[in-house]
Amino acid sequence: MKAIDNKELILALEELEKEKGIKKEYVLESIETALVTAYKRNFDALENVRVDIDHNTGATHVYAIKEVMENANDDVEEISLEDAHKINKDLKLGDTVEIEIVPKDFGRIAAQTAKQVIVQKLREVERDLTFNEYSDRKGEIVSGIIQKADKNIVVVDLGRIEGIMLSKEQIPTEKYRVNDKIKAYIVDVERGLKGAPQVMISRSHPDFVRKLLEFEIPEIYEGLIEIKSVSRDPGLRSKVAVYSPDPNIDPVGSCVGAKGVRIQNVINELHGEKIDVIEWDEDPSVYIAAALLPAQILAVDIKENEKFAEVIVPDDQLSLAIGKAGQNARLAAKLTNWKIDIKSESKFREILQQTQEENTDINEETETEGIDVEE
Repeated sequence: MKAIDNKELILALEELEKEKGIKKEYVLESIETALVTAYKRNFDALENVRVDIDHNTGATHVYAIKEVMENANDDVEEISLEDAHKINKDLKLGDTVEIEIVPKDFGRIAAQTAKQVIVQKLREVERDLTFNEYSDRKGEIVSGIIQKADKNIVVVDLGRIEGIMLSKEQIPTEKYRVNDKIKAYIVDVERGLKGAPQVMISRSHPDFVRKLLEFEIPEIYEGLIEIKSVSRDPGLRSKVAVYSPDPNIDPVGSCVGAKGVRIQNVINELHGEKIDVIEWDEDPSVYIAAALLPAQILAVDIKENEKFAEVIVPDDQLSLAIGKAGQNARLAAKLTNWKIDIKSESKFREILQQTQEENTDINEETETEGIDVEE
């Protein structure tokens, strides 16, 4: 029986291997597996078959696999010992024998199947390349055009792939509209359905602010100024702690820029979100006081082991230190990674006086108990 020849297939696969790096042997094995399924589907066949493609010529052979029995009761899966010996006299009962078959029109089916497999493998390679490319870009800012927008998900066309922005990654105060151009931060890259890569993006992530500042301020990009920490209430306010080991560089002034020009570009991208830039300090009390700006701080008492700080502020600065709905204090705590308890000066003095009175009472009781009174 004549095998199905396809030298063009081999040439095409060799070219594919050069251009895309897809191994010829890998694709041929996948085509062989697909052809077994195609044979059974197109010919409604129940027999066990094997397909073999010559890796040099592309010649395709189809073999029916049958078990050698004394008497064949099932012509599809069995062959009698007598008939088996006509093929190979060394065959014994229980052995399997492969009988080559050439189904009608199988050449056309093989060509279609091979094309489908190659297209599938190309897609897989493209997916892998895209996945690897964007995995390497995690932590970067990308730009794209909004393709879909609702309260649950925003889909952004990034060029070769779509970016997915879930509701938790959106800025609550922003409105997203189809065809608008936006920037976002790559949070992660995942495998979706059928292995397709999904780029998860965010505009609410604290590091989105960090990257925007790095883009706008050369000193940060060049490493002359370091962003130590970022805390954020997306759409409303962010606090950024910066530091420079160079005493000649003012880290806060460099970030804000002349008349606030540099920081304003970031604020504009965030549609008016306020940004407090404060100077990081290795002394926790100094750092915490700076983190609570714009409030004025009288004193900071820290408990290093507990990472707890008690902050005293003037009475008229209490609401400013705490902020609306506790925002300023909450952002300062996140920024410094310290627990912060804020008290007004009058409240602190009241507690201090009460404590002193209690200590005085205790001392007086102790002295009284120590006196031996004779009757």
